[in-house]
Amino acid sequence: MKIPSFSTESIARGCGSRPWLTIGVWVAIILLSTSLIAVFLGDALTSEVKFTNEPESARAGDLLKERMDEERKAQEIVIFRSPTLTVDDQPYRAKVQGLFGEIAALGGDVIDVAYTYFLTGEESMVSADRHTTIMPIVMAGSYNDALDNIGQVNDVVHKYRDADEFEILITGDASLDKDWEEAAQSDLEKAELFGIPIALVILLAVFGTVTAALVPILIGVIAIVTAVGMVSVIGQGYELSLFVVNMVAAMGFALGIDYSLFTVSRYREERFRGRDKLDSIVIAAATASRTVFFSGLAVMMALLGMVFVPITIFQSVAAGAILVVIAAVAATLTLLPAVLSLMGDRINSLRVPCFGRRFGKQEAQSGGFWERIARIVMRRPWVSLFLAAGLLIAAVVPIYRFDLGASGISSMPDNLESKQGFLILEEDFSFGMLTPAEIVIDGDIASISVTEGIDALTAIIESDPSFYGSPTLEINADLDLAKLSAPVMGDPNDDRAMDAVRKLRAEYIPRAFDGVDAEVLVAGATAANIDYIDITGDFLPVVFACVLALSLILLTVFFHSIVVPVKAILMNILSVGATYGMVVLVFQIGFGAGFLGFQALDKFEAWVPIFLFCVLFGLSMDYHVFLLSRIREHYDRTGNNTESVAFGLRSTGSIITGAAIIMVAVFCSFAAGDLVMFQQMGFGLAVAILLDATIVRCILVPSAMRLLGTRNWYLPGFLKWLPRVRLREY
Repeated sequence: MKIPSFSTESIARGCGSRPWLTIGVWVAIILLSTSLIAVFLGDALTSEVKFTNEPESARAGDLLKERMDEERKAQEIVIFRSPTLTVDDQPYRAKVQGLFGEIAALGGDVIDVAYTYFLTGEESMVSADRHTTIMPIVMAGSYNDALDNIGQVNDVVHKYRDADEFEILITGDASLDKDWEEAAQSDLEKAELFGIPIALVILLAVFGTVTAALVPILIGVIAIVTAVGMVSVIGQGYELSLFVVNMVAAMGFALGIDYSLFTVSRYREERFRGRDKLDSIVIAAATASRTVFFSGLAVMMALLGMVFVPITIFQSVAAGAILVVIAAVAATLTLLPAVLSLMGDRINSLRVPCFGRRFGKQEAQSGGFWERIARIVMRRPWVSLFLAAGLLIAAVVPIYRFDLGASGISSMPDNLESKQGFLILEEDFSFGMLTPAEIVIDGDIASISVTEGIDALTAIIESDPSFYGSPTLEINADLDLAKLSAPVMGDPNDDRAMDAVRKLRAEYIPRAFDGVDAEVLVAGATAANIDYIDITGDFLPVVFACVLALSLILLTVFFHSIVVPVKAILMNILSVGATYGMVVLVFQIGFGAGFLGFQALDKFEAWVPIFLFCVLFGLSMDYHVFLLSRIREHYDRTGNNTESVAFGLRSTGSIITGAAIIMVAVFCSFAAGDLVMFQQMGFGLAVAILLDATIVRCILVPSAMRLLGTRNWYLPGFLKWLPRVRLREY
């Protein structure tokens, strides 16, 4: 058979003919990636979320940095609480002063400023019952320096703990970020601990042999290691969110296993038909691997939608996910043919009793469960279509409660010390002491009008119980910039704090500075969260439009049809909407959250909807392309639409189901973590894949294709110039 000079089959033939060389190259890639991870990954990741445009909070922060030389510094608070002693007792004073002395002894490279009630006499540092006091600390150096040094402060604090007399906790910027990082790492380890064994069990059930089941796991692990190695390098020039590793792991397991599963299954099918080893590898590459290639492009195009959102967490997650897609596709197209060439029929060795006996046979022979499903659905296509669509539309209904937000400190696991410290601050003081609203006044600070505006705003803030205490004023040396710091009550991410800052921006500042020649901006943690949520909401339709347009173009080229892509996009929009509805139902409304072990939150984590849309659109296209490519392959050969649909469902049923169950298992393992954002992400992905692999693939696709008939493959005359990408016929 004649093979194009550059194609998936020519790549497979070249790698299959030189398996040891190919494997040697991949071993070198893995060794290099492992080295890069060990050396560079720690410096490549950050817990900071930054804007790449200029919302109000970012502009205010830039002004403070430029004219007050105010680099962001991490602030911590050590909390002392005694059930029996008060600050007026000598043992209490000795405990606080002893700890303060050791923290101060850490030196100027670690601690910039630290003070206690016993140094200042400031009553606001003591609780009403006098059993609790605080020690504010400003960490030295940059924010990243504080993250590196907070461990030394923690060591001193932990040394002074005495459960019988005192509860001593530390919370603050660096402590919280460290705990977030450790919680994220814990969730990742939990996902790996449960995800890989579950995936292996499912692969054993699908393939029926240990050897065949281990190959997709190998490809998934290699894709993850390669992608994280690339992340380590890219992160040296562009800091990436620490959550990028979680994304790479989730996507790597899912796609690496899926792609190799598709290819291995087609290889085994061709071997069952009697073709020789190399021809089976080439045919698998010409069909399954080519589908994998275009599916990978579809996933990457969907993920590109996140790049347009001007917030680093989206760009980081998109970069990591795209890199792992590239690695998974590359390993499937090159390494997998080499492995299959070396293994040959040993891919079927170490059989598992009672499983996988018909694997390969159901693809090559008619009949079976999936063909019966297809024929039942196509016998009454209108009924099937309305029932399936109605069920998905019902799942969309809870979306009316859709409300973007950010999971704050109060949603963190209760066992974290920084969370416990936060709760004490909330009870006896205000956490807003660490995260005040920073009101930046840009103008002639010495002028009467600006001074009166500052006084008026101060009076308004003091009268609002949403703020804690009196604002403090700082003025730069040139008298052209001032900062009014107003501690906000509550978690900086909760509704109370956000409503206070929104009111500050929309009502208080315009009222106090009406007619004053000055620009007044609000910065701080709560203001940044508001900007983050608003930007995310504004860019939702932009991302949707981008992903839909790119997907339409790619699928139109691949299937040389306008009907199939439009139908696929409509079905995916419906399944994504149903997924949003289910996430809102469980997490925002709280239906079944306790039973499932999730933490109900009245907000949809702002980055999750965009991430879900992009990833779900890519992953659902993955299955859709794989199914429709088999339908199109058979249709090109026979011209019979109904038989082609039955063949497509029969030939992909067990593979897609197995792949979907693996994805559901992997994403459920992420949902089992402690962080609400990952619970929402994992649950949403698992639900979407489940809906896509059952209702969409088994009912909507065959019923719609039966109703449309030959019109499925219609392409308008003005698009006939598009390149024709056909799966090779064998």
